[in-house]
Amino acid sequence: MTTNERKTIDLEQGWDFMQKGITKLKNILEGLPEPQFSSEDYMMLHTTIYNMCTQKPPHDYCQQLYDKYRESFEEYITSTVLPSLREKDDEFMLRELVKRWANHKVMVRWLSRFFHYLDRYFIARRSLPGLNEVGLTCFRDLVYQELNEKVRDAVISLIDQEREGEQIDRALLKNVLDIFVEIGMGQMDYYENDFEASMLKDTAGYYSRKASNWILEDSCPDYMPMYFVFPQAEECLKREKDRVSHYLHSSSVPKLLEKVQHELLSVFATQLLEKEDSGWHALLRDDKVGDLSRMFQLFSKIPRVLDPVSSIFRQHVTAEGTALVKQAEDAASNRKVDKKDVVGMQVQVFVRKVIELHDKYLARVNDCFQNHTLFHKALKEAFEVFCNKGVAGSSSAELLATFCDNILKKGGSEKLSDEAIEETLEKVVKLLAYISDKDLFAEFYRKKLARRLLFDKSANDDHERSILTKLKQQCGGQFTSKMEGMVKDLTLARENQTSFEEYMSNNPNANPGIDLTVTVLTTGFWPSYKSFDLNLPAEMVKCVEVFRDFYQTKTKHRKLTWIYSLGTCNLIGKFEPKTMELIVTTYQASALLLFNSSDRLSYSEIMTQLNLSDDDVVRLLHSLSCAKYKILNKEPNTKTISPTDYFEFNSKFTDKMQRIKIPLPPVDEKKKVIEDVDKDRRYAIDASIVRIMKSRKVLSHQQLVMECVEQLGRMFKPDFKAIKKRIEDLITRDYLERDKDNPNVFRYLA
Repeated sequence: MTTNERKTIDLEQGWDFMQKGITKLKNILEGLPEPQFSSEDYMMLHTTIYNMCTQKPPHDYCQQLYDKYRESFEEYITSTVLPSLREKDDEFMLRELVKRWANHKVMVRWLSRFFHYLDRYFIARRSLPGLNEVGLTCFRDLVYQELNEKVRDAVISLIDQEREGEQIDRALLKNVLDIFVEIGMGQMDYYENDFEASMLKDTAGYYSRKASNWILEDSCPDYMPMYFVFPQAEECLKREKDRVSHYLHSSSVPKLLEKVQHELLSVFATQLLEKEDSGWHALLRDDKVGDLSRMFQLFSKIPRVLDPVSSIFRQHVTAEGTALVKQAEDAASNRKVDKKDVVGMQVQVFVRKVIELHDKYLARVNDCFQNHTLFHKALKEAFEVFCNKGVAGSSSAELLATFCDNILKKGGSEKLSDEAIEETLEKVVKLLAYISDKDLFAEFYRKKLARRLLFDKSANDDHERSILTKLKQQCGGQFTSKMEGMVKDLTLARENQTSFEEYMSNNPNANPGIDLTVTVLTTGFWPSYKSFDLNLPAEMVKCVEVFRDFYQTKTKHRKLTWIYSLGTCNLIGKFEPKTMELIVTTYQASALLLFNSSDRLSYSEIMTQLNLSDDDVVRLLHSLSCAKYKILNKEPNTKTISPTDYFEFNSKFTDKMQRIKIPLPPVDEKKKVIEDVDKDRRYAIDASIVRIMKSRKVLSHQQLVMECVEQLGRMFKPDFKAIKKRIEDLITRDYLERDKDNPNVFRYLA
């Protein structure tokens, strides 16, 4: 036997030595008088294991030592740890558990160092659980499995005590709950299944009882529980967040807060939302801004609760808007005034109230509801409902156009500063977004804009351009292209008039002897006007010829069509009392000038000489003989015009004013506007269908209709029947054809 040969250590001898070291470690953990491990002690224990594991078979004791490593923990837990835990309850048991778990981790750390060689070679080669895992598993299988329910209940009991305001040892709870986390060795299953699930269930029950007690204790009226519960709910949520940060695992945060919110708010919210005369309804009705903000902040944390909340908001705004419509309808029907007044003052009041309503609830959406998209959507849907209802027979599109006209024209009922006008126009354009018939608004607005521009009724050119810019931004360039053309036409017309006056001064022989102002308009931009071949008096014929000669010097490729219905004249009337200046339309002037050569004319003679329609003759003769200023005497002297009437110049007429304007009753253009819009819509639908079919080639009826509605929806909502009719028309015109096998499928014909 050589000196280098190592003495073989048998299992019993080697384990006796290891047992002494393990016993010393246990005594240290139990607090018994025992000196700490020295470096020599540690090296001797480590070396013993090394030697026993590296001996040649059959003296290689790796497996036996691996088993005894586990048995050491099991024996210590069974003999010492479990008895010490079983004899204690509640908080004392928790403290003992924390102590025993800390000791166990120390024991695992030391023993795994002693047996380190097993970890490096034997365990690695056999793919067995590591020493650290074996040590922790022993505690889990023997201590945790027996006591986890008892521990869980004790922890939950302490949490409930703290919720009731008692002081508890938060550090203790933190240490206990760390055991649930650590025992999973990287997995959260034990924490979630054995503690968290029960804790969340207990939390739900606790706060459910709490909320019920709050309501039972509260003696306020129906709508007051919200004011009472919500501050308390906020405080509870705050405390629960604090609780999580001190001893619960961070993964519990969303789950715990969701439970608290559900029990305090979700369940309770349903009760609040279902009450028509309380809760959310009451806050909206009474405009409790602070409470609305607080309620939104709480509800916004609860999944799916904002949907019914925004729905009630939509219903509330819709109801208020609909009430405004009914109020305007009632005011229009109750007032014994003519229609012009109804769509005048009543329109101003109604639109102004709608603007105020929009301002109010847009502010609530922005401030109280933090710009939330659900509430913007609800506001939009609400306004779309009542903004598309008419008042006193006028559509919302006409009402808005009339409102704008009143603001922009001279002498309107709205006396506002420039800043107020700009702000109001901005708000009107926002309202326009809710109106489905934007093309109808455009046509009404264009008619009224034409009157303001042609008759110099526009109060401020900057405001006219400003609203066109706003409309362009809202609805696109195509929406305002004609209106912008109209404004540009007026600028060109002024330049044209200056050129005409220079032409007159350079050609004195061409001067007709009458001051003449001509406005040249581009046909495509302006509304269509009826053009009659009015038989002009000789004096006026000369004027027309002079201007035509002038215009031909500028261009030979444009045709002038005279719109006499828009013209005005200043006539000198020589009456017996005094000579007066009369401001009349071209039609009225033509009729009056007939009496320079005739003392008495019949209805039919006037109609023949003027070459006008019955309706126009009736209107102009009524304005001259039956209205405020009776320039003509009529036989018989009645308030209506009939084809058998005779007319004479009233030489006795007089008035306190030297200069008077004789209005000609305007033609009700509403019907014509609607007809023009319907015609334009037919063209738009045709163009849309052809555009879609050209790109898709083959399409079913339903798809074609839906795509057409989507394309045209920005300007108007096309009627399904109208689309179907246009499809049939396009088939007859060979743009489309039906599929031979399926009549609901269309093909594009190139």
